[in-house]
Amino acid sequence: MLDYALLSALAAVVRTGSFERAAEQLHVTPSAVSQRIKLLEERIGAVLVVRGQPCLATEAGQRLCQHVEQVALLESSLRQNLPGLQPEARPVTLRIAVNADSLATWFIPAMAETEGFLFDLVVDDQDHSAEWLQRGEVVAAVTSHRKPIQGCNCYPLGSLRYLATASPAFVERWLPDGLDEQSAAHAPCLVFNRKDQLQALWLRKALGTDVGPPVHWLPSSQAFVDAALAGLGWGMNLEMTVQEHIREGRLVALKPSEPLEVPLYWQQSRIVGPLLADVTRAVLSTARAMLSPMPA
Repeated sequence: MLDYALLSALAAVVRTGSFERAAEQLHVTPSAVSQRIKLLEERIGAVLVVRGQPCLATEAGQRLCQHVEQVALLESSLRQNLPGLQPEARPVTLRIAVNADSLATWFIPAMAETEGFLFDLVVDDQDHSAEWLQRGEVVAAVTSHRKPIQGCNCYPLGSLRYLATASPAFVERWLPDGLDEQSAAHAPCLVFNRKDQLQALWLRKALGTDVGPPVHWLPSSQAFVDAALAGLGWGMNLEMTVQEHIREGRLVALKPSEPLEVPLYWQQSRIVGPLLADVTRAVLSTARAMLSPMPA
């Protein structure tokens, strides 16, 4: 039988990143937290925490933390149906995977429509966020995967619409005769990270061939817009974030008739579906109000 006092200490250390902050959260001394972790490691027969700044869970420690989170979610769901149970001492934390552009635009308003939860967001590309659900590390994800993951419900959200944009000065310097295979191979491109395929997909769609342009790596949605405005490179920016810049002439769309649509879906663990009902309603209503309709 697992000792949940010991597991709570482990989860607190991993969540806060230190024994001191975990002790404050649990209202005990750092020494008591250390003793609980040591005892748990002895019982499990494995190192669970790598001491450092911050403290990190080992693979075994992460699996135990996931178990603690899942138990907390199930207990919270049970309290909704059995109001006679003692109320929770602190709000339940929901760990959710979301892509950076959704987080920068519509997801925060959706979070703000819910109450009674704390959020622990994992940021990953929409083509990879579903992997967090498959590993059981999150309870829900904003993803481009339309097929329901095993044990999950899947709901369509809408599409993020991207435009290839650059500053007028950049276009004049690098694309004076328009975008073609030769100019695209030399014009610097903005890419979020190694998982970001939007620029490559758009070039293939616009030119009918694969092109390998020089790349600036910028892992920030706001930096993408700022870099385009500064003339650093061209990139796929969300239409909703660059409409005014295009209207005022600060940016131009390289091929306005060639947007790139990225459909998004909300996948949530079915086992905690009742607990996430309000969150799901907020996510669906906000996304459908702010995103483009799904392409036919």
